[in-house]
Amino acid sequence: MNMLILGGNGQVGFELRRSLAPLGTIVAPNRDALDLFDPAAVTALLDRLKPDVVANAAAWTAVDAAEKARGEAYRLNAELPAQLADFCAAHQARLVHYSSDYVYPGNGTSPWLETSATGPLSVYGASKLAGDEAVLASDADALIFRTSWVYSARGANFMKTMLRLGGERDSLNVVGDQVGAPTPARLIAEVTLMALKERMSETVAAGLYHLAPGGETSWQGFAQAIFRLAREAGRELKISPEAVTAIPTTDYPTPAARPLNSRLSLEKLERSLDITMPDWESQLALTLEEWLASS
Repeated sequence: MNMLILGGNGQVGFELRRSLAPLGTIVAPNRDALDLFDPAAVTALLDRLKPDVVANAAAWTAVDAAEKARGEAYRLNAELPAQLADFCAAHQARLVHYSSDYVYPGNGTSPWLETSATGPLSVYGASKLAGDEAVLASDADALIFRTSWVYSARGANFMKTMLRLGGERDSLNVVGDQVGAPTPARLIAEVTLMALKERMSETVAAGLYHLAPGGETSWQGFAQAIFRLAREAGRELKISPEAVTAIPTTDYPTPAARPLNSRLSLEKLERSLDITMPDWESQLALTLEEWLASS
């Protein structure tokens, strides 16, 4: 089986290259080899490779920058998924696409269902929603995974930023009224492999799923857990978990509005795959262990 992974050098894409490798041959072009902003270049690659599976981990993820770079955000987050879906529908290929909790309005305290009304607060969220809608409206055999707060042992992310700051400062203010589930890229890739295999045997339906660990926390709680687990693992830090002070979102203004409620219901995913998603803190411990081993 031939597989094409777009965004293969990103956090999720890198883990997909590891997890999906047993299924067949993977092509994961980097930015120098493929300009994703060029629709003709993408079409040429698809026509040449004729992949059986396309995993789209490429995205415009600079949430604040998207407010001014609307065209670029929509190209990667909406037009590219639509282009891939059209190809997959025409060539009987399967598509895996990744989306975001930012498609929801972020109010309330109940976990969002796949059927919940959307209402993005930012250009980034609106562009991701447009991509989802294009894939769902196509005839492509597609799995769409909406996830939240993605991080990993590599790349730029909240965990690594906190570890750096925790080695430099003895106190930090971190937003405490945004709630969700930090999701390791490794877990996303592992579940993708399971779901893709089940889809190939037609025991799982195509469509939209939420993908995140169990449980919930705030960004402040996430930071405190990072520092606690790092200290328990022997990492020297200036900061202690107790020195992380919660601040409201209003005290940390950003160009793009953030959702306060990023809770995602996992019921559909767990029922469909007959699994129980692990809790976010155990997954943080594994990711932190991997980072410590390489640093």
